[in-house]
Amino acid sequence: MFTILKGGTIFAPEDLGVQDLLIAGAVIAHIAPGIKPAPEYGQTQVIDVTGRRIVPGFIDQHVHLLGGGGEGGYATRTPEVVLSDITMAGITTVVGCLGTDGITRSMAGLLAKARSLELEGISAYIYTGAYEVPPPTITGSVRSDLVLIDKVIGCGEIAISDHRSSQPTPAELARLVAEVRVGGLLSGKAGVLHLHIGAGVRQLSLIFDIITETEIPVAQFVPTHINRSWDLVNAGIRLTQIGGVIDFTAAASDESGQDAFLTAAQAIEHCLEQGVSIDCMTISSDGHGSLPVFDGKGGISGLKVAKMTGLHAEIKNLTASGLPLNQALRPVTINPAKILKLYPEKGVLQPGSHADIVVLDENLNIEHVFAKGKLLVHRGQASVKGTFE
Repeated sequence: MFTILKGGTIFAPEDLGVQDLLIAGAVIAHIAPGIKPAPEYGQTQVIDVTGRRIVPGFIDQHVHLLGGGGEGGYATRTPEVVLSDITMAGITTVVGCLGTDGITRSMAGLLAKARSLELEGISAYIYTGAYEVPPPTITGSVRSDLVLIDKVIGCGEIAISDHRSSQPTPAELARLVAEVRVGGLLSGKAGVLHLHIGAGVRQLSLIFDIITETEIPVAQFVPTHINRSWDLVNAGIRLTQIGGVIDFTAAASDESGQDAFLTAAQAIEHCLEQGVSIDCMTISSDGHGSLPVFDGKGGISGLKVAKMTGLHAEIKNLTASGLPLNQALRPVTINPAKILKLYPEKGVLQPGSHADIVVLDENLNIEHVFAKGKLLVHRGQASVKGTFE
């Protein structure tokens, strides 16, 4: 089966201008002006996308596929993700994680969920572990999870600088990141340590201590929720200045009701003004995680569920503030693809890459979504749904 997207402006994410794009099976076969169907090769579907923008499918590196939460008791556990939650948000690749609750949600369950989403049409990976150190695993160790299980590409989300973390010492965290690094080296995977950064005063100090006192490279760490406060954003800037990367949580202030939480777009604009390269920054949704609001005594005063639409919303926020679309796309496409070693199959539009594609209308609204060449969203509606939707 072949599909031609005809007449759209291609952002790969670099602006390639108006061209046609040919999908052959699960991959992009050709990008050029005036591509025509070749009946001798088989059936070809032609979709006119004149005036639209054709962009890579979004990569969300932090999703609670099994749901998250539970900090307010059993009734506050958030629900599992379903396929259309993901695809209607323009996301074609997810990385699943456990959070605070590594007890009633298991690594085996997370792996099964990732495999089920793959069967339904998207690409899905997972981190081994949860908030605590030592983390829960499938095989008994972080290193062997990375080496033996195809879906495991790193460890996370490990909580630091947070009252819900297990309060790991620098030595404990250093041993963990060393396990992740070696597991990644042996398996040819990214082997990143994906870190939940809480609101504590220590901020990123554990990371700085480890890269100062050990041989672990700074690129092994991917700290998230960096837009929690201006102070934390500035600490993140210092990390990028020594080669690190930082991840912002999409549309966090709109979802959580916590006024101190900045939007990812605000944080990125500030970082760019301070000279940080756009290539050092990513955005993730924290999708289906809980967004608890704590009172002054540490009790929960409110709880919401993080949506997966935030990545798309932040692209629109960034372009509304004047950032060109080719730059606004990078934190949700090519940047996470490179950090997670999914590039060049993911995060770009070029011959040989996976046909993970989002078509945006003139207002940057999502019109079509393809994942591995399959049309999952058509004219703004989910054309394929999960098994139990």
